[in-house]
Amino acid sequence: MLKRKLFLSILISCLVLIASCNKGVPPEALKLNKKSLEQRQLQTRVYNTNKEEKVLNACVAVIQDLGFNIKDTSSKLGVLVGTKKRDATKASQVVAAAFAAALTGQATPVDDEQKMKVSIVTNYMSDDKERIKVRVTFQRLVWNTRGKITKREFLSKPEIYQEFYSKLSKSLFLEAHEI
Repeated sequence: MLKRKLFLSILISCLVLIASCNKGVPPEALKLNKKSLEQRQLQTRVYNTNKEEKVLNACVAVIQDLGFNIKDTSSKLGVLVGTKKRDATKASQVVAAAFAAALTGQATPVDDEQKMKVSIVTNYMSDDKERIKVRVTFQRLVWNTRGKITKREFLSKPEIYQEFYSKLSKSLFLEAHEI
C-alpha cells in the first residue's frame, strides 16, 4: 500500500512537472509569413460566376489537358485531385552516380520516377455568392532506383500556376459564351 501511494505521488509529480513545462503554441506560429501569403496569392484566383459545377468541369478539362488523370472528385465539396507519373531521371545525376560507382565500386541510387499531383478546391466567396474562388496546388513525389522517396515537395514555380489559370480562364470564357 505504501509503495502504491509513493508510486502515485511520484507519477502525479512528474505529470505536474511535464504539464508546467508546456507553454502552449507560440502566437507567431499561428501567423502566416510573407512567403505563405505570396504562395496563396499565386495559387488562388477568383471568378465572377455563381456556377461552381461549371468551374469544376472546366478545371477537370484543364488538368486533363495538362496530362493528369482524375483520381478523386467531389462536386458537393468542390474538390478535385489528379495525378500523373513522369520520368525523373536527370543526366547529371546519372553521370555523378556512375563516377561514384567507378570510384567506390558500389551502385549509387538516382532519381527514377516521379508522381505529380494536382489538388483543386473551389468555393463561393464568403461575402459574395456571385464569385467563386479557385485554389490549385501542385506537388510531386520522387522515387529513386531503390524505390525510396527522395523528394516530397510543393511546386512553386509561377509559370505552372500561370499556365493553369490561363487555360482555365480561356475554358470558362468559351463555356460562358457557348463557343
